[in-house]
Amino acid sequence: MQKTYVLDTNVLIQSPEALEAFEDNHIVLPLAVLEELDGLKNAEGEKGRSARQVIRFLEELRSQGSLVEGVSLPEGGTLRLEVNHVGVRLPDGMDPTSRDNRILKVCRGLWEDGTPAVLVTKDIVARIKAQMMGIPAEDFRADRIPEEQPYTGRREVWLPDASLDAFKTQGAAPEEVYTVDDQGVRQEVELTENEFLLLRSDTDSRKTMLGRYAGGRITRLRYGQARPFGVRPRSVGQQFLQEALLLPAEEAPLVIVQGPAGTAKTFYSLAAGLEQVLEQSPPAYRKILICRPNAQFDQDIGFLPGDEQEKISPLLRPVMDNLENLFGGDAGEQERRSRISYLFDAGVLTAEAMNFMRGRSITDTWLIIDEAQNLSPRQAKGIITRVGQGTKVILLGDPEQIDNPLLGRRTNGLSYAAARMKGSPLCVQLTMQPDECERSALALDAARRM
Repeated sequence: MQKTYVLDTNVLIQSPEALEAFEDNHIVLPLAVLEELDGLKNAEGEKGRSARQVIRFLEELRSQGSLVEGVSLPEGGTLRLEVNHVGVRLPDGMDPTSRDNRILKVCRGLWEDGTPAVLVTKDIVARIKAQMMGIPAEDFRADRIPEEQPYTGRREVWLPDASLDAFKTQGAAPEEVYTVDDQGVRQEVELTENEFLLLRSDTDSRKTMLGRYAGGRITRLRYGQARPFGVRPRSVGQQFLQEALLLPAEEAPLVIVQGPAGTAKTFYSLAAGLEQVLEQSPPAYRKILICRPNAQFDQDIGFLPGDEQEKISPLLRPVMDNLENLFGGDAGEQERRSRISYLFDAGVLTAEAMNFMRGRSITDTWLIIDEAQNLSPRQAKGIITRVGQGTKVILLGDPEQIDNPLLGRRTNGLSYAAARMKGSPLCVQLTMQPDECERSALALDAARRM
């Protein structure tokens, strides 16, 4: 049965293709939405681009007929602009002139006219208001990843002791590995391309080896003895992380690392990048490019004083902290800062605003996207599809620490990229565990307890 959906502006800004995602159902756009799109069309960054894309699509539809009377959509269904219901009464205390409430007036007016309508909005407060008024309301689900056990990119498996010995001494790929459930029952396991493995002997659980499943076979870690920029892995997770980062861009151009704060995601990514740009001869990459999105970044950056580097420097303070640790050692405070400044001045290290990434083809670059959980799925796709030859992109973040009010655990760009790229031979994924926190004893204890 066909349904009628009333769309909020935030749905179109987050997913400009949303108008084509409702199959053969009917879409209603209140006049307030059109006015808000018009107000955003000249905005900087993603909001402005999304608004312009939606407006161009509406113009294509307008050429086919009257948007007020309704036009057919390419995927079936219809779309129309709703200019009526301005006199619908709202509950006492609700401002009838606010855009959100004008959209709710349209929803109630449609119901009063006998058209059951569902409000689709990413605004939680708007959904609460709709419930107060007896109006069905939903989040936009088309860009939401399925509800399933998150892929961690790592697994503990068991194998015969003789196979583990052969793997250790000869590198012979084990043919049979399995997992054990909570009751101790042996279970077959289906491995995913580029999945990391902690292999245990079935006769002595203390006998272990680390490996990676690639090309249909389990191989030993290639960079287990490496010490990128003098950094030594302190946990199994960091050994897996080191392997993922040091694999050449031709083999693994995308690395996605999730996990809580303090598990050295950014620190290790910087160390591996500096090793391959400064220490390796010839360098594997021309430079290191760092981006760190912020929930309010697009709208705030234009109002900050200074040039681009000065504008984004507040967002890069965590990165600077990690660089100071990497350049620590016996160096004094002044010498440490001088070394870091030289890297930026020489163009070895650069930092750019996320809204300047669009339209570029980034080649031969070590690209770190920190706090990637604050990307939208569209932004994540835009970044990954900008990757040119010789570039390695590293997405880092924690889906439990999202600052963007329109994103959630299943709708952020980091989780979206992880779900879509699972099993790709060009992508290595890894989730760091809370007990692998290396920041301090207090940070580790807090991660366990809080």
